[in-house]
Amino acid sequence: MKINTNTRKKFRVSNKVKKVASKDRYRLSIFRSAKNISAQIIDDSKNITLLSASSGEKDIKSSEKVNKSKLSEIVAEKLAKKAQEKKITKIFFDRGIYKYHGRVKVFAETLRKNGMEF
Repeated sequence: MKINTNTRKKFRVSNKVKKVASKDRYRLSIFRSAKNISAQIIDDSKNITLLSASSGEKDIKSSEKVNKSKLSEIVAEKLAKKAQEKKITKIFFDRGIYKYHGRVKVFAETLRKNGMEF
């Protein structure tokens, strides 16, 4: 079976992050579509999602219209706040198939400003 380029790239990036992952760090995986962005913090040893945040949630969706970069900042701040409540500060950033550019970069920088280490 032939695998397309995006699937291969996502598999390669995620597996590399999983290999170097230690027990004291979790993996932050992001998904970006044309209109929305979502992220989740995953514990790979137990294969469960600990936290998630998305721009499709009601409280974010009902706020005023903002551009996509600002939306990424809002979601990152919300995820960082949830992580601090659960005392999660160290993570691995799994960007998947997306380049570290634009909305993904804004998302990562906002997380760093709010106390996350990766």
